[in-house]
Amino acid sequence: MSYDEKLAARVRRALNRKQGLSERKMFGGICFMLNGNMCGGVLDDELIVRVLPDEYEAAMKRPHTRAFDFTGKPMKGFVVVSPDGCRSDAALKDWVAVGARCARALPAKGAKKRSRKKQLRAGVATPTLIRR
Repeated sequence: MSYDEKLAARVRRALNRKQGLSERKMFGGICFMLNGNMCGGVLDDELIVRVLPDEYEAAMKRPHTRAFDFTGKPMKGFVVVSPDGCRSDAALKDWVAVGARCARALPAKGAKKRSRKKQLRAGVATPTLIRR
C-alpha cells in the first residue's frame, strides 16, 4: 500500500475511542470507517476527509485543502488535506472530527454478506448434496 503509515497511526489514535471503527484498504491507501461509513483515510501523504454537504464549501475554503479528484472527476463530499494542513495534532483532530461527524450522520451499514462460493472457500459454509 502506498500511504503514510505515521499519518495513518495518528488518525487511528484520534479515532481510538470511536465505537464502530474499522479500516479498509481502498484507493491505494487506507480508509477509516465508522459503522460502515467512510469518515476519512490516508492516501500517499495526504489526509482524505468526508464532509457533510452543508460543511463542504467551508472546508474547501480552509488552507491546504482541495477537492478529492481520484478518477479525473471530483468526488463530492470529500476533501484532501495536504500534510501542512494536518501537521499539528490539533489540526488533525479537528479534521478527524469533521469526518466522524459526517459518518455518524449516515445510517449504519451492516456487514456485507459473502456469496455462497466465497463462504465455501473460507470454510464458513458447508457444501450441500445434490440428489438426482
